[in-house]
Amino acid sequence: MKKVLIINGPNLNMLGIREKGIYGNETLEDIARRVMEESGRMGMETDFVQSNHEGEIIDKIHAARGRYDVIIINPGAYTHYSIAIRDAIAAAEVPAIEVHLSNVHAREEFRSKSVIAPVCRGQISGFGGSSYIVALHAAELI
Repeated sequence: MKKVLIINGPNLNMLGIREKGIYGNETLEDIARRVMEESGRMGMETDFVQSNHEGEIIDKIHAARGRYDVIIINPGAYTHYSIAIRDAIAAAEVPAIEVHLSNVHAREEFRSKSVIAPVCRGQISGFGGSSYIVALHAAELI
């Protein structure tokens, strides 16, 4: 059984409240419920976590080594500048997939630059909460 850790970064706990025109009405809990249902159908064991704290995210990535087969990560704003999270993903040696709800390449220029993507197998963005479902199916291929 494939084990997948899904990590959500800062402000994702505010989904359904913040910038609905960009992020939609779905809450993080709604997305987690859909992810758990789909991963169950796929025969995957999935843990879904969120933190607003960079160090806590890094600790989760470090702890994934040897425990998980794949990490799916939505680093939120850390996408654009957290070399520490990037280095943690590289050090953990667990294949990672970066996800985003919005199409980061169709937004402000600074959002199109990810320091995380180069250490990930791929990046999925622009499909709202379904970006996580697409990432689960991509995880199946790893």
